[in-house]
Amino acid sequence: MTGAMPTSPHLAAALAVGGVCLLLTGPAAAQETDRLLLATFCNLSDIEGSACKKAREYPEAGDRVCDIKLSPTRQRGKFIAGHPLLLVSYESGCEPHASDWGGSVVFELVADKYVFRSFQPGTQVNDCVTLPKDSREDVLVCLTGHMGQGFLESGVAQVTFKGPLGRELETSFDFLLNATDSTGAYGANTVTCKEGPKNFGVSKLAAGPRPMTVTVDVDYADAATIRAACGKKFPKPKETFGKLARGEAFVPAGYEKKAKFVIDLATRAVAPQK
Repeated sequence: MTGAMPTSPHLAAALAVGGVCLLLTGPAAAQETDRLLLATFCNLSDIEGSACKKAREYPEAGDRVCDIKLSPTRQRGKFIAGHPLLLVSYESGCEPHASDWGGSVVFELVADKYVFRSFQPGTQVNDCVTLPKDSREDVLVCLTGHMGQGFLESGVAQVTFKGPLGRELETSFDFLLNATDSTGAYGANTVTCKEGPKNFGVSKLAAGPRPMTVTVDVDYADAATIRAACGKKFPKPKETFGKLARGEAFVPAGYEKKAKFVIDLATRAVAPQK
């Protein structure tokens, strides 16, 4: 699975780790920040740039030596009521394809320093927005993506936090919208003629027009598109491979619909933006 909100290169970033508060800017700042974060779970001799060669207490590591490489993306908010958290996506050779070769590290800001709380394998938070839920708690909503056998599964999901803040913490994705792009499997997107509308892809996640809403751009096939595809009213895609199942049809690139949708996090309603 698997996104972040950009920060201005001219914006100074203050980060306190290990009781030391530094005011840092530019590329050197990002590198130093990574070193400070890594030092909360990695020996200094095992740190190189944004990577730790041997992470302490990596979950289910057994006898393996697990490396961690931090991503530049950072998500900040009170995702557990009253607790200011920092989530940083990472890559690790100890993670398989099923968890997209990584996850996120959870830190808590305590008395002006970031404290390591847990690793969350499989929960990468690279393209996200943070919304206020109330005065004590925020919600984190992200775009997700996973490729398997030529199918790109993507979606919009709220990151949920369960259990005490620490090693017992569990994060997961609560999906609000799902999409499947089959171009890698068949050369073009496909629909099933007897099923309803289908989403192919999502992009451009942003805060919505009302509290506790987000917007997202969606490529999809509506009922009219499916009727046209199944009635063979679209040209054949330039290059296809594999064999479609009975009752399936191609939707060539450029014939899908595109629209911005609004997702209400409270009601879970999904509708085109008016």
